[in-house]
Amino acid sequence: MKLTAELKREKIVAIVRGITKEQAGFVGEGLSQGGIRFMEVTMNTKGALHMIQDWRARYDGDVYVGAGTVLDVEMAKEAVSAGAQFLISPNTDLSVIEFALEQGIDVWPGAMTPTEIVAAYAAGAEIVKLFPMASLGLSFIRELQGPLNHIPMLATGGVTLDNLPDYFNAGAAAVGLGSALLPKDALMSGNMEEIKRRTAAFVEAARLG
Repeated sequence: MKLTAELKREKIVAIVRGITKEQAGFVGEGLSQGGIRFMEVTMNTKGALHMIQDWRARYDGDVYVGAGTVLDVEMAKEAVSAGAQFLISPNTDLSVIEFALEQGIDVWPGAMTPTEIVAAYAAGAEIVKLFPMASLGLSFIRELQGPLNHIPMLATGGVTLDNLPDYFNAGAAAVGLGSALLPKDALMSGNMEEIKRRTAAFVEAARLG
């Protein structure tokens, strides 16, 4: 199943990085109960493959679970074997894109320059992750819309509840959210309700935006 159309409707990917096995339980519940439909576990998280397997079993049919920070084909193979439904990278690796397409898995590679963005799209990525957005700024997305408005972009970095509409207005098809959904205090205290509250606020704002 191609998930790109669904991502364009939902507009948010939750990025889960560096949490513990114990935290994974209430993090998954908070995100899913808050309405998130795309959860990405980064491959540099300890126990990432187990989390992907567990969340696939727990939320199958309600949430799409994928792998992030997929840097090479070996990582991609491990992620797909664990049940990842999509792959996200901070970079453009044509061999990862090729592998994902062969497996029928959606792949959304990272890019910064127009050359990288076009290369990723030409290789078969239906959405390209624009990274690092916190450094590039909203004006960068706007400028890209002139020559590259045919390429859907997943803007990752620097997104807050206040500026979320600005990202969509600038041309982003979707956004990636990490610490905005999972603040350290909520993770440390096990505050699932706070994660759920934050998530629901972003989901509602994305629907309006």
